[in-house]
This record gives sequence, C-alpha cells and structure tokens, in this order.
Amino acid sequence: MDDLSDLKLSRRDLLITGAAAATSAAIPAVATAQPGAGAAQPVNPPPSTAKTTLRVNGQRRELTVDTRTTLLDALREHLKLSGTKKGCDQGQCGACTVIVNGRRINSCLSLAIMHDGDEITTIEGLGTPDKLHPMQAAFVKHDGYQCGYCTPGQICSAVSVLDEIRQGIPSHVSADLNVKPLLSVDEIRERMSGNLCRCGAYSNILEAITEVGGVKA
Repeated sequence: MDDLSDLKLSRRDLLITGAAAATSAAIPAVATAQPGAGAAQPVNPPPSTAKTTLRVNGQRRELTVDTRTTLLDALREHLKLSGTKKGCDQGQCGACTVIVNGRRINSCLSLAIMHDGDEITTIEGLGTPDKLHPMQAAFVKHDGYQCGYCTPGQICSAVSVLDEIRQGIPSHVSADLNVKPLLSVDEIRERMSGNLCRCGAYSNILEAITEVGGVKA
C-alpha cells in the first residue's frame, strides 16, 4: 500500500508540475517581465526593408525595398519597367511572367529579395522597337496580341517554352519522360496553358510560337 500511495503522489506531482510549466510558457515574456536587473526584454521586430541587387535586362540595379515587395512590384513601381503586367496578382493568369536565370516565373508570387544577384529578363529586355526579338515579330505578324495586356507575359513564356522543349524538360503531355519531348503543337499548348488571354487569341499565339519554333500547326 505504501508503494501505491507513493505512486499516486508522484503522478499528482507530475500533473501539477506539467500544468505549471504549460501556464508559464503560455504567458508572453513581456507580460511577466519586471523592472530591474534580469528582466526579460521584448524581441526586436525584423527590419521592414532590405537591400537587394538585381540584374535586370543586363543591368545591375540596386534597390532598398520593403521585405514584402514582390518581384512584380519591384519591376513596375521601383524600376519603372511597366511592360510586365499585373493581372490577377495570384499567379493564375500569367500576365506577370518574366524570365529568371533562364526559367519563366510568375513575378507576382515571388519576393524581390529572393532574387538577389539573379539574372532577370522582362519584355523590355527581349528586343527593341528597331530590333524586335523573333518572338515579338511573330506575334505582330500573326496578330497574337489584340488588346495587348497579356502579351508581355505571353511572349516571355513563349520564349521560355521553346527553350524548355529544346533542353528536354518534359511536360504533362510528354509521352515518355525518359525521351526528349518533341517540339510539337501539343507540347506548346500544354506549356502555354498558364498564360490566359481574355481576347481569345490563342490560335494566333500558337501560330506565332510554332513559326519561331519551326513547327507546323
């Protein structure tokens, strides 16, 4: 019986100790701090701004931005490169597509400070009015832009799509993941499906991409 009483007492002590520890942990350090030596100090908040260096269209650009600034807003509001469009701002329409280190991304879903030192290409860096990029020229030829709002993202994505296929990166419609995908209409359609066009110029966009890629639609 003595052993049983000791066991019950130990369990009771354990429960009391556990409850006290949980209560102590739940009370913020600032609330329990008392003036004088050894008092807990409030945690300093993280800095709200940070410096970052981007290489945009071949130029080094140094910025001090709010740490919450997206790459899209850094390009548009800080660097005044308004060619990259803000559409849904949720990564669904593709209007904000830019090329980072050779791969396309939705710039509205990525923070500017995540791209320190990265090579970024926007629509302004693909070509000039006097010397268009082949993809830009093809979009003009095939009327693949119409209202033009989604066009910068469409063109950046199209350029990257052809590179993806040539590099052998598979997609959901690639028949064999162990074989380099074909530069086909089906592959292009699948890879461009993340870029939406409210004007419905998809057939014209496809014609432009297949011409540059050397594919018959």
